[in-house]
Amino acid sequence: MFNINLYIDPSVMTYLVQAIAGVVIAVGAVATIWIRKAKKKVSDKLGIDENRNKEVESDDI
Repeated sequence: MFNINLYIDPSVMTYLVQAIAGVVIAVGAVATIWIRKAKKKVSDKLGIDENRNKEVESDDI
């Protein structure tokens, strides 16, 4: 009944792939930052110090 021929230029597909990749990367970065902030808030509320067993070197020369 309907005969629709669509032509998508290769440069448009390249742009589309880049745009999708950019969105995925941005969402991943925002999610990572949000998870780190949430973990820090939970640690602060529970009184957990994640640096208590770490050794610190002195800056003496």
